[in-house]
Amino acid sequence: MKRFLVLLLALTMVFTLAACGGGGEGTDTEGGLNISVNFASEPATIDPALNSAVDGAVMLHHTFEGLLKWVDDGEGNAMLAPGMAESWDVSEDGTVYTFHIKEGALWSDGEPVTAHDFEYAWKRVVDPETAADYSYMLDCVLNGPEIIYDGTKAPDELAAVALDDSTFEVTLHTAIPYFTEIAAFPAAFPVRKDIIEEYGDQWTFDPTTYVSNGPYMISEWVHNSYIMMVKNPNHYDYDNLGPDSIKFALMDDDNAILAAFNSGELDFTDNGYPIDEVPALLESGQLKINDYIGTYYVCFQTQLKPFDNPLVREAFSLVIDRNYIVNQVTRSGQLPASGYVPSGVYDAEGPGSNFREVGGDYYSIAEGDYAANCERARELLAEAGYPGGEGFPIVEYLYNTNDTHRAVGEALQNMWQTELGVQVTLANQDWGVFLETRKKGDYSIARNGWIADYNDPISFIDMWITGGGNNDAQYSNKTYDALVLKAKTSTDPAVRMKAMHDAEDILIGESVVAPIYFYTQPYQISDDLKGWYYTPLGYTFFSYCYK
Repeated sequence: MKRFLVLLLALTMVFTLAACGGGGEGTDTEGGLNISVNFASEPATIDPALNSAVDGAVMLHHTFEGLLKWVDDGEGNAMLAPGMAESWDVSEDGTVYTFHIKEGALWSDGEPVTAHDFEYAWKRVVDPETAADYSYMLDCVLNGPEIIYDGTKAPDELAAVALDDSTFEVTLHTAIPYFTEIAAFPAAFPVRKDIIEEYGDQWTFDPTTYVSNGPYMISEWVHNSYIMMVKNPNHYDYDNLGPDSIKFALMDDDNAILAAFNSGELDFTDNGYPIDEVPALLESGQLKINDYIGTYYVCFQTQLKPFDNPLVREAFSLVIDRNYIVNQVTRSGQLPASGYVPSGVYDAEGPGSNFREVGGDYYSIAEGDYAANCERARELLAEAGYPGGEGFPIVEYLYNTNDTHRAVGEALQNMWQTELGVQVTLANQDWGVFLETRKKGDYSIARNGWIADYNDPISFIDMWITGGGNNDAQYSNKTYDALVLKAKTSTDPAVRMKAMHDAEDILIGESVVAPIYFYTQPYQISDDLKGWYYTPLGYTFFSYCYK
C-alpha cells in the first residue's frame, strides 16, 4: 500500500498565496486581535452538507476541518495537508483510502472527533432526504451512483465506513486524481449525528448548537448583520491560532462596504467596490486582483418557454458583447469567455496543460466579429418564430443585489433589447433568497457563476447532469449524462478529458448557459494584516493572521 504520513504532505494542487496590502485598519481590543471581514450578505446556509456558495465555504473552512485541509507552506503557497486525518493509506489501484483520525481531535463542545462522524456526514450528503446540492460529488464512492441517482441502494450502503473510532475507509469505484481535494471540501466535513438528530434543520442557527471541529467556533450570529467567530479552545492547534475573533460582516451594499473599509471597520472585503470606483481603486492600489478559477455566465431555465428552445438561448448568447462588459463594465482584469470551462483548469497532462486551450473557442470573441454574431442571432430568433423580436414575451433577468451584477444586468438588458428587439426587465433579490429562487427554477434568465471546487474540469461539467443539485438550468440530456459518467469512471486521462470536451460541446452547442467572462478576484485588505492566504478556488483563510 502507498503510505502518506504527516510529514509527507499529499499535494494535489499548489497555489500562489495572495500578498497583503490596501487601506483600512482592523481593531485591536483588550482581548487581543479582532478582525472584521466581508464576503457577502446573510448566507443561505452554513450547514456543510447544504452549502453551495463560496462565501459559505469560506466560513465553513474556519469552523470545520475535513480529513485534509488547506495550509500555508510558509513559502507563499497554499497546499493540501493532513487535517483530521493525520495519515492515510491508499491501495495500489488507487480505489481504497484508509484515513487515520488524529489522536486527541475534539469538537468545540469537547467531545472526541471520530471516524463515525465522517461516516455519518458522508452518508447524510448522499441521502436524498438531505437534498444536498453536492450529493453528486460523492458519486465517486462505491454504491454512490445507485444511492444518488436511481435509489436502488440505501444511503447506509455508501462505501464510506468507520472501521473503528479512529479509522475511516472509503472505497471508490474508480481511482480519480482529485479525490484528496474532495476530502478537503466542505461537503465532506464531519458533522455530529446527535446534534442534528436533536435539533434538525435548526442546528446551524444557534451558536450553542452549532458544534464544529475547526479552528474557530461561532459565538454570536446577529442575522443580516454579522457572524462572530472566536478561537475554538478545543482545537488541537489552538496555541498557534491568530485572531482572537473574526467578525464576518453580512453586507451587500457596495458603497456601505467601501465606507466601512475606508473607516477601518473592515480589514478585508472581496465586495465593496462600486463599479464606478474600480479604476480609481485599482490605480491607487487599494483594490487588488487575485487569480480565480471560475466563469461568470447567464443561466437559462431550459424547461420553460421561451428558453426551452435552444435557438432562443443561442440568440441571447450571441448578442452578448463580452468585450464591452469586461472593458467598460467590470474593468477588473476579467477575460471574455469563449467557452464554459475557464482558463487555468488542467487538461489531460495535468499542471501546464489547459483545458480551455485544448477545447478552443465555441464562438468568436473578437471585437470585429460582434456585428456578425448579432446578425446570426437575429436569424436564429427568426427561425425560432420571433422575427425582429415580434411576439416574444417580456422576460425577466434575475440577479442578486450587488453593484457589479446590476451593471452587468443593465448592459445585457440593453444588448438584448437593441439587437434582438425583445423586452427584458431586471429584478434583484438578496443573496439567500436569490439562491433559493434559482435553485427552484423559478426564473427565466438569471445571473450565475461557478468557481472550481478542485482543479479538474469535472468540477464544471458534472453540475449539469440530470437532477444535479447545482443544475439550476433544470437541464436534462441523456447523452450528456453518459459522457459525465464516462469521465468519472475512466482511469485513462485522455479518455476522461475527451469525454468532458464532448460534454462541453453539448452544453454550449445547446446554449444551456451563456458564458460571459472568466473571473478574477478583486479584494481590499488592510496594510498591517499579515499571515492570511488564499487559493484560486476562492477560499480565503484568516486563522493564522497577525499584525
